Amino acid sequence: MQHCYIERSTGKVMSEEFIGDRFIRFLYSKVRENSQFMFNLAVNRTTTNLLKFLKYDKKLSRKEIDYYLSMLKIDLDELYDDPGQFKTLSDIFERRIRYWDKRPMDDSFDVVVSPADSKMVIGSLAEDSLLCLKDKFFTLDDLLIKPKWVNKFINGDYAIFRLTPDEYHYNHLPVSGIVIDFYEIEGKFHSCNPYSTITIVTPLSLNRRAVTIIDTDVPNGSNVGIVAFIEVAAMMIGKIDQRYSEIKYESPTGMMEGLFLKKGQPKSVYRPGSSTNVVLFEKNRIEFDHDLIAFSQNSQTKSRYTYGFNVPITETKIKVRERIGTRRKI
Repeated sequence: MQHCYIERSTGKVMSEEFIGDRFIRFLYSKVRENSQFMFNLAVNRTTTNLLKFLKYDKKLSRKEIDYYLSMLKIDLDELYDDPGQFKTLSDIFERRIRYWDKRPMDDSFDVVVSPADSKMVIGSLAEDSLLCLKDKFFTLDDLLIKPKWVNKFINGDYAIFRLTPDEYHYNHLPVSGIVIDFYEIEGKFHSCNPYSTITIVTPLSLNRRAVTIIDTDVPNGSNVGIVAFIEVAAMMIGKIDQRYSEIKYESPTGMMEGLFLKKGQPKSVYRPGSSTNVVLFEKNRIEFDHDLIAFSQNSQTKSRYTYGFNVPITETKIKVRERIGTRRKI
């Protein structure tokens, strides 16, 4: 089953080749149908940690490291660390880059930016919105758990950012503001391959995840209301490390209430594999860029989401710190 996305920088439709796609399709069809026990075993924490150890933590030779750097098409020029020091696949996937040079950002206070090098989908939870994609990728109640935040984002808008193994795996802040809540929710470790997403009902609200609630209506904030940043673990993502740095990657710190977060700065890192970010906005607080809306609703692109959900849903490839929208004037 083909899956295509649109490259924002060129507007071209690209076909995606998934690492381990045959295994994922087998797991989420034959195994899931015929052996629920084996399927549940495959998506639990123990299996994820074992797979991570066997695949990503094994020490590799210099020749093997160079092979993976080439195969994954890693841009060596953007690396912050010396690739000669890489010893494992985990080192490659958790690499740091010179984002201050290689990922330029619009510093306007009310501009919202992408949190990751990823493929992005835009949606809305409002029934009367042209962007309405409700209960497809997640259910709000299950995603956030806490009623006071669920109520805050009813009829709100959202963006989903799917990271793949070849991409830079640090998450950066899409907005500036103060942390008013942070909590983690245990769950499964489903793959974020689009095939699994259309097979399992609302998988993003089933996986292990970290939730950061940010108040942006504060001095030096982005003024887009309350924002929820949800980091969703996936198969072979055993850990989400909170590593906020105000300058480059210096003095990383965890999340805590009262911490001011600056837009565009590193917030966390996935260790390693594929993973997904969900960013929620209150109703009528963000105006997504028009090209992203048009790309997301493209009905001609061969997308697994379109096939599985029977509604046009196309991903857009985007870079971290790239503009995705701005504060809606109210």
